[in-house]
Amino acid sequence: MATDRTERGARSSTAAIQQLESLERAGMKQLPKPGRRETAQAKAPHELSVAERSAIAQSPGEPLPVVGDSLEVIRQEVAACRLCHELATTRTQTVFGVGNPRARLCFLGEAPGADEDQQGEPFVGRAGQLLTKIIEACTLARTDVYILNVLKCRPPGNRTPLPDEVSNCRGFLDRQLKLIQPEYICCLGAVAAQTLLQTETSIGRMRGKFFDYQGIAVMCTYHPAYLLRNPAAKKDVWEDMKLLMRKMGIELG
Repeated sequence: MATDRTERGARSSTAAIQQLESLERAGMKQLPKPGRRETAQAKAPHELSVAERSAIAQSPGEPLPVVGDSLEVIRQEVAACRLCHELATTRTQTVFGVGNPRARLCFLGEAPGADEDQQGEPFVGRAGQLLTKIIEACTLARTDVYILNVLKCRPPGNRTPLPDEVSNCRGFLDRQLKLIQPEYICCLGAVAAQTLLQTETSIGRMRGKFFDYQGIAVMCTYHPAYLLRNPAAKKDVWEDMKLLMRKMGIELG
């Protein structure tokens, strides 16, 4: 019995340390008074401040309440996020997502670029303009779909996202998708595909087939930025889009 109590005490101490570290990362400089945390959690989610939501969301074993969650709530949390120091100190603004919040189809990219960082909207630069043409060729509009990225901040120099950056942003991505509830996701490029599906398989081997993510049909294809550098790959992407549209019940010529 004494051994069991000792082990439980050790686990409690570890959990307490982890919670303190999480609160510190969330921007809280001092502990709340006894009973204040319970009061915060008793509030309806829309009544919580950004700091309170962030603290709860990052506390071990205590996820943010789903009831009352919304894309706007997550957008505010993203805007206040400072977990990735380099990204938070070099960004102009965060880039959340855009489009139909009830879209059947989501396009998931890697991270914002310079144009996106300036405008606060995903896929608005040259690669974004090409994505718009692809969407329109599928007889859809940007307002019909939802467009988002794995990262919500631009990596300096448009470098590849680091594993800890992807991990820090993953919760936001999961909550976005849970709220939108798309039937289909099109992953643009290796980072998006490998992050969503938790795989190290190359994009070349994943494209042209469907995968399952929590009941959602996922198509993986090349990123529009890759097509700007390798125009010959456009035909591969078009074949992927025709396959995806056919599954959605849209026949293309």
